[in-house]
Amino acid sequence: MKKIIALVISMMMLLLAVGCGGGDEKKADGDKKITMGFSQIGAESEWRTANTESVKEAAKAAGIDLQFSDAQQKQENQIKAIRSFIAQGVDVIAFVPIVETGWDTVLKEAKDAKIPVIIVDRDLKVEDDSLYVAKIGTNMITEGEKGFEWLAKYANEKQLKPRDGGQQLNIVVLEGTVGSTAALGRTKGFNDAMAASPDKAKFNILASQTGEFTRQKGQEVMESFLKSYGSKIDILVAQNDDMALGAVQAIEAAGLKPGKDITILSFDGVKGIFQAMIEGKTNCTVECNPLQGELLMETAKKVLAGEKVDKIVYVEEGVFPAEVAEATLPSRKY
Repeated sequence: MKKIIALVISMMMLLLAVGCGGGDEKKADGDKKITMGFSQIGAESEWRTANTESVKEAAKAAGIDLQFSDAQQKQENQIKAIRSFIAQGVDVIAFVPIVETGWDTVLKEAKDAKIPVIIVDRDLKVEDDSLYVAKIGTNMITEGEKGFEWLAKYANEKQLKPRDGGQQLNIVVLEGTVGSTAALGRTKGFNDAMAASPDKAKFNILASQTGEFTRQKGQEVMESFLKSYGSKIDILVAQNDDMALGAVQAIEAAGLKPGKDITILSFDGVKGIFQAMIEGKTNCTVECNPLQGELLMETAKKVLAGEKVDKIVYVEEGVFPAEVAEATLPSRKY
């Protein structure tokens, strides 16, 4: 009888140990490292480099394994990367869409694989918005609106006059990548604000052409604008700072003073443009905040924990005219 009792007690203790071991195993599984597949569009500018670094640093700080892919400005490369992430079985996918359309099929594949997708920085258009769980980034339309509002106020305060003696201030525009959210949004915001402004009759968009968000292309297109329109150009609107900095070189090569002969408004707010404003070569930048990594990681963790998140979350942004550049530059993080 004693042997039987001892055997029963031993079995109960063994079962209890197995049960405890199972509990520890479950806890370890719950704490397993999150893997995120992230597709960046490229490294076309200072802003994009800062955006990439923000994501990488935030992933490291959050303990998230980041599988990073550089699309080199090609949508087909992003689609291949997303399919690769699906095949790897990552926990979550995040990407910066190079253009707005053409994503339905691959995002449906991610949804079928039960992998949540988070959109970063730019917008996209899909037939079913349940194909992504959240969008983190900036409001490009609002940026465009802010840009025109600053320009109209500046033109009035400085009493800008057309260089060719005409009746309107002529604007040339360096657009971003064709079809990108930044180009579409900033164009819409700027044009809509101008159309609704009581000062709209003072301005005329003389020409608009893509500079592909790069300094070299911005310089090339500005050279072309100067050859075609010469003294008719009063204002340059560059849809990112790098194109504006390229245009500065073209304006100087033409014997003109950027920031004085031609007023320059740009977008992004990178350190290089603040230095140009300090030197009097550009006049204003509208911020597009690239430091989105921390918010991305926080959102990914909430999604994977089953928490509800907002569909769209925008980061804070400001407008920085030349007169605040010197005081602001030391505190800039990008």
